[in-house]
Amino acid sequence: MGGAQGQAWNPAEYGRFTDLRLRPALDLLARVPADLPPGEVVDLGCGAGAVGPALRARFPDRPLTGLDLSPDMIAKAAATGAYDRTLEADIGAWAPERPALVFSNAALQWLPEHLAVMARIPAALQPGATFAVQMPDQARAPSHGSLRETAARLFPDRFDWRGWRPPVAPAATYFGALSGYGVPDIWETRYMQRLGPVAEGHPVRHFTGSTAALPILAKLDDAERRRFLAAWDEALAAPYPPLADGSVLFPFSRLFIVLTRA
Repeated sequence: MGGAQGQAWNPAEYGRFTDLRLRPALDLLARVPADLPPGEVVDLGCGAGAVGPALRARFPDRPLTGLDLSPDMIAKAAATGAYDRTLEADIGAWAPERPALVFSNAALQWLPEHLAVMARIPAALQPGATFAVQMPDQARAPSHGSLRETAARLFPDRFDWRGWRPPVAPAATYFGALSGYGVPDIWETRYMQRLGPVAEGHPVRHFTGSTAALPILAKLDDAERRRFLAAWDEALAAPYPPLADGSVLFPFSRLFIVLTRA
């Protein structure tokens, strides 16, 4: 989660949906080649270390490094015991030192200039090394659109989305940026997630509130947060109606990239 520059991540809140957040990482890991060159594996934006055990199991004989900007998250990652070392650092400024694999799950989209970062990393890789990336591509969905609309309606003095651009670009943009280093394998998956019922509020709000909503919530005081969350709950009800048991089906799109350095 190192890409969420300046945001205070809550590992417990984020970890409530570990299974749903881990599945895309495992899908990405399954496409990473087994015959990597010598070198370490870097979990770039490792967050609380949820992917660490899977990376360790896939590459048991390689040094494994977890890197993240959030001190709370990096402490959780270190406590998993999966990593040989953990580093508290800005993933946007990190420079590879000939790793065999740079693995980044749901982190790079937080960097405003992540395209430049994504081009810099494979340029520094040794031949045969792999750069594997997964990014949520949900910004145009009702879950995130209602987030922006509610913030602008309730607090127009603080939230103006004119000029806003989705954080994740079209797949063709990444193909063009990375194709000079090899042939990128790029695909998209839309997961139909079932979110269980919650004691208060809307299930989608609870899933998204620990990630995409953080920059908005950080600008509100406690009373404003309560007002905002109540209005957002209401806005989510139509696009994500509850099932009989109070759960909802939540379509969630993700973009995947695997590039092996030519």
